[in-house]
Amino acid sequence: MTDREQWVCWRIQERSGKETKVPINPHTGSFGSATNPDSWASFETAREYATDGAAEGLGFVFTEDDPLVGVDLDTCRVPETGTLTDEAADIVERLASYTEVSPSGTGVHVLALGGLPGDRNRRDWVEMYDDARFFTVTGEHLDGTPVTVESRAPAIGSVHAEFVAGEQDPPNDGGDIEAASEIAEKATEAPDTSEAADQGEADEDDGLSDENDGLPDEEIIDKAHAATNGEKFERLWRGRTTGYDSHSEADMGLCALLAFWTGGDRVQIDRLFRDSGLMREKWDERHFADGSTYGEKTIERVLAGTTDFYEPPRTEATGAGADDTASKSNESVEATAETVTLRQQLDELTARQKRHLDLIAELQEQVEGLEARNQRLTAELETAQSETESDQENPAVESGSLLTRLRQVVSRRDT
Repeated sequence: MTDREQWVCWRIQERSGKETKVPINPHTGSFGSATNPDSWASFETAREYATDGAAEGLGFVFTEDDPLVGVDLDTCRVPETGTLTDEAADIVERLASYTEVSPSGTGVHVLALGGLPGDRNRRDWVEMYDDARFFTVTGEHLDGTPVTVESRAPAIGSVHAEFVAGEQDPPNDGGDIEAASEIAEKATEAPDTSEAADQGEADEDDGLSDENDGLPDEEIIDKAHAATNGEKFERLWRGRTTGYDSHSEADMGLCALLAFWTGGDRVQIDRLFRDSGLMREKWDERHFADGSTYGEKTIERVLAGTTDFYEPPRTEATGAGADDTASKSNESVEATAETVTLRQQLDELTARQKRHLDLIAELQEQVEGLEARNQRLTAELETAQSETESDQENPAVESGSLLTRLRQVVSRRDT
């Protein structure tokens, strides 16, 4: 790993009220990217940058060109004792490769050689990546594990099948149904949809929208794959974030495509997104003061910037022309979503600039205070030096004065 120029640094940044680790370009100190090789560096360069205190740690970027796989096990370790949960200990033992403690101390990272057999990258507390993702690297080796990165393709496949792919690949399995229904009820509270809650439950069965007579889920996926930008949809649908600076921007991109094909149906967008490889726990986390979840707000922002939607043809005579028009409109929607994302980034940059300006003003005030104190101390020092020099120049006068006084005393005594 240290021979590969795939290293970045990282810092903690607050996004939507939650701290997250962002990649940093060791060459420039600006934001890096897991998909932009120009923002990566050699191990020595990244380590030097982090050692100087400019970053909080090192990170390694996985690419399609390397055989490395990173396995991230969250909230599975007790920092005080170093004890792992039974399931985490089982995964670590099965992979039997270099393992280290995560920066928080509550998780572990396993690095091994192999490849991921499926499209999904995450489920619950287990994440597995082999491309377009960076891992924080602490160097805090986990006792009892190999100190080298070993080839573990079969073990990687079995762990992925059991803990990441598992039984949650089919749509609306297990607890996801309750979460989807909850969001569906909230998202359909509109003046002209009084029966939205009941329809939301029905949608779990028939795959139809509750806001229009749109297409079934399966047909939407087929059409999106067959569109001119179907390759991008396929990549996002499989959970790949290649071409995007962050996972959140990839979420926005997929939602924009789904918004077009679903006719802006919030419930169907949410349901389809949950079946994609981009789905993660963050989708249901409440990040906003109004109680909205990250997923709800993402869909809301996409729909706010979307004006074109796909309309199913009413006859069979539409042919390829309709599909071509749909694809062009779809691309327009995606561009609109990217504009929304750029606006969000601009807002973040503006806020960050204000914080920096406030900090600069505070530092300037401190500098002025220190300069005034320095001038005062310099004046006091010059005065003290002047008095010392004066005393050194007139020792004889003082001695003479003392001698004169002694003679006067002796003279009075003799008299």
